[in-house]
Amino acid sequence: MKTLTFNRPDGKEVSGYYAEPANGSPAPGVVVIQEWWGLNDQIRAVADRLAGAGYRALVPDLYRGQVTVEAQEAQHLMGNLNFGEVAGQDIRGAVQFLKRGSAKVGVTGFCMGGALTLLAAVNVPEADAAATWYGFPPLEYIDPARIKMPLQGHFAKDDAFFPISGLDALEKKLKAGGVTFESYRYDAGHAFANDTGHNYKREAAELAWGRMLEFFGKALN
Repeated sequence: MKTLTFNRPDGKEVSGYYAEPANGSPAPGVVVIQEWWGLNDQIRAVADRLAGAGYRALVPDLYRGQVTVEAQEAQHLMGNLNFGEVAGQDIRGAVQFLKRGSAKVGVTGFCMGGALTLLAAVNVPEADAAATWYGFPPLEYIDPARIKMPLQGHFAKDDAFFPISGLDALEKKLKAGGVTFESYRYDAGHAFANDTGHNYKREAAELAWGRMLEFFGKALN
């Protein structure tokens, strides 16, 4: 577990948190995308857990060192992001970095990171699979014709930030476009897998985590 730097396609440098399996780097990779709080201990723990499951995990620092626990500040930080640039540059650069040592690389993200995961599926052709957690972007930014990888999604039925009706529309668009997409709905609220938050729901979180590992196991190994 360490901090490292990698280059975006445009040559700019980005730092990130990196964790790898105990047996070293010859393993599939997963880019992990933060919630709106920033690159905090909780998202580092997600990367560590993926490393424990046999993956090289890299969390790009999208806020360039800024972290918060205040929702208002998180909203401000997220609002200053150019989501298209983040997907096509920061996340793509992270995938390209992992591809140097991994034959296949997936992407996963939570909340804001979930929306960015789907944007990465559109904008990062080097990625091999993507799993989004309770997040999706406006549908006009999703072009199914550009998605060449399998997708998986984990969504909360009682999500105040990403209403489940939006998932209905997303599923319809992806299905019409011929995208391989499996999605799951949980009796939970937003961010139910974040064990530091008030909506954490252990049973749903563990079920979703197991499903993601099975999905990545098939798509990346």
